[in-house]
Amino acid sequence: MSEFILEMRNISKSFAGVQALKDVTFRCRPGRVYGLVGENGAGKSTLMKILAGAYRADAGEIIYKGEKRDQASAGEVIDSGISIIYQELALVRQMSVAENIFLGREPRYALGLLNLSELHRRAAALLKRLGIRLDTSLPVSELTVAQRQLVEIAKALSQNADLIVMDEPSAILAGSELEQLFGIIESLVDEGVTIIYISHRLEEVFRIASEVTVLKDGELVDTRPIDQLDRPTLVEMMVGRPLNEIFPQTEHEQGELVLVAEKISTDTILEEASLELYAGEILGVAGMVGSGRTELARALFGADPLTSGKIALVGGKSARWGNPAQAIDSGLVLVPEDRKTHGLFTSLPVRINVTLPILSRISRFGVLKFQAEDEIVEGARARLSIVMASPDQEAQYLSGGNQQKVVLAKWLETNPAVVILDEPTRGVDVGAKFEIYRLMRQLNDRGIAIVMISSELPEIIGMSDRILVMNHGRIVGEVAQEDATEAGIIELATMAAAGANRA
Repeated sequence: MSEFILEMRNISKSFAGVQALKDVTFRCRPGRVYGLVGENGAGKSTLMKILAGAYRADAGEIIYKGEKRDQASAGEVIDSGISIIYQELALVRQMSVAENIFLGREPRYALGLLNLSELHRRAAALLKRLGIRLDTSLPVSELTVAQRQLVEIAKALSQNADLIVMDEPSAILAGSELEQLFGIIESLVDEGVTIIYISHRLEEVFRIASEVTVLKDGELVDTRPIDQLDRPTLVEMMVGRPLNEIFPQTEHEQGELVLVAEKISTDTILEEASLELYAGEILGVAGMVGSGRTELARALFGADPLTSGKIALVGGKSARWGNPAQAIDSGLVLVPEDRKTHGLFTSLPVRINVTLPILSRISRFGVLKFQAEDEIVEGARARLSIVMASPDQEAQYLSGGNQQKVVLAKWLETNPAVVILDEPTRGVDVGAKFEIYRLMRQLNDRGIAIVMISSELPEIIGMSDRILVMNHGRIVGEVAQEDATEAGIIELATMAAAGANRA
């Protein structure tokens, strides 16, 4: 019997003449965590889709549990003990939490009728094991992105897999949710389960992985034990060059007051939140998933109507915004947490996505000025280093980092005074992260104010001039950048509800 539960030997794969993988070998022993890292487009997801049976390799072989495996269907792969949690969640929004967890494997009575009580009992037991509090009858469409991710993890664990692939499982988790995930992984490893962990959050890889495999441009760079690596070395292996400054800094003084929010509340969790924002600064917003960070962004943008309080852009319009269009007209834009659902028309070309907010500026009598459109898109490509085949390439075929740059480019064409960034580097590789950080500093230098919501505390501390901490829909503290520590932010973010309400 082989010492490896999985061996993918000399795997190659190309799409329409483009080499996605070239002679890649990847091996896993039972009961360990293997980090799989690389920039967007490095080939990580393609390799895992070959393992899952979604793609057929052009060359190479797969040995699983000591036996060579021919091309298998996705169902056969699952039955063999392999479960894959993809970065793009595969849940049916109209179905309940319980129905999604056991989709296709529902408990039934002897006559084939669905046993609903047993379905919900099993789902509740599994969620309890994971420490997740969710109503199993709730439709997935009513869940937050973070809650959907946890349901996806529960779905994978319900299949009793021997090997679980987690593709960016923590992209929108933070604090207690992240610790919960790590606890789940540790318990699974103790049971002998093998985990392949794909993540752009390198601190997580160093925390839980025993070995790390690096891919770049579809080729294997190296596989090393985690204790033989440090962060700078791993970053250099991934991007092919050293990144000496992860969080770029600029010297700038606090500018004029540009936005004031006074005790704003909405029908969501948000309750009497107040803040001030100054030109040329980055105001970080930290807190646990569900603390009200995204609700604050939506309220500022006019997506959620205010039930009390007021917002004013100094020099612009006072608001209760009636809708986001009024916020945009006044100089405030939002780069949303879920860029594919709320930030892009993924099936439309890049050029249309970039110029949609400014069509009136580049058209006359309803006729689009194509030369003006070309100039704007080409300028955005150059300024933001957007990698695309052409402006006519559909946004869905860009990497995560380049999709985020297209969303930024779209809103920057409106010449905003305030940019709200909700999880700006979610699902973005380390090289693209640095480019986004550098762009944020360039916007600061132009006097643009930024509100940055992030679940990554190193990012919050490294990029913010001031940090607001949210808990239970309220802003419970403000921390100066020079005084900020991860422990201090977490302490504020996890105060009991009563404590939060007194703050």
